Amino acid sequence: MAEQGGTARATGLSLVSWVLFASSGPLAKAVLDTGWSPAAVTAVRIGLAAVLLTPAVALLRPRALRFRRAELWLPLGYGLLGVAGVQLFFFVAVSRIPVAVAMVLVNLSPVLVALWVRVVRRTRLPVAVWLGIALAIAGLVLIAGLGPGARLDFLGVAAGLASAVCSAGYFLLGERGARQHDPLGMTAAGLAIGAVAVLAVSPLWTMKAAAGPVTMGDAMMPVWLALPVLAVFGTVLPYLAGLRALGGLPVALAGVLALAEPLAAALLAWLLLGQELVPAQVIGVAVLLSGGGLVGVHPGSDRDEHPRPLTSSRRRP
Repeated sequence: MAEQGGTARATGLSLVSWVLFASSGPLAKAVLDTGWSPAAVTAVRIGLAAVLLTPAVALLRPRALRFRRAELWLPLGYGLLGVAGVQLFFFVAVSRIPVAVAMVLVNLSPVLVALWVRVVRRTRLPVAVWLGIALAIAGLVLIAGLGPGARLDFLGVAAGLASAVCSAGYFLLGERGARQHDPLGMTAAGLAIGAVAVLAVSPLWTMKAAAGPVTMGDAMMPVWLALPVLAVFGTVLPYLAGLRALGGLPVALAGVLALAEPLAAALLAWLLLGQELVPAQVIGVAVLLSGGGLVGVHPGSDRDEHPRPLTSSRRRP
């Protein structure tokens, strides 16, 4: 019963994480509309998140940022793949192929996670998990409105698939990191590493930025306020909630729950922006929810069986 309660809490945290990611979309778009480039928004968003979180963790919980030399690959991989890689490859993809196609490609990560669990960990997953993943992906295709006339580009598709690989790394590395280390320290280290990687690829002086006000409906705010809000509510909080959730969820289920992000984005566009859902998208919502529910009822046991030196890593002097 206690384990079920822990899974329910972790599921709730995961959903909160993806809804926060989705709800930050309108604000990010409003910043882009002022003249900022996608690379600049990504770099400033992750950089501000790292600047706000990492010093606070170092001051209030310094032990959370201590990693043994043999473990440094874990926050390094999490930051490069789960923070920087997903963002950079996704923006390359949307610059060359339709956003709907890029969204479907990046959200193929649950399939990659399930394959990793089956092939590398040699863990048999219930048939219901595979069926649920297939239904969820089919629902996503319908929600995205992906039609037969979509324009495809080899490099764009490759970038979308690379983003999916990085997203799978976010789940698998985050799962292990959340169970072996303080999630607060893992998040701070991952954001700092991700920020350095993004800025190394796209230095600030090469990016397009603007100083005009950000407009959302009838509301306006200066860009210097919009960007910290985006960093806190669209980056720090969802990454923290997501990493804490990964410590208590089967990773295959966590991957499927990530599909709540495009679902929430579509619903928010309908509620806030008046973008009506066509019948195919409504069917897609039902199919996606059915697939996610199927995985939630039959998640199987796919946890990484590596040792968990959580207590020692937190108490080490």
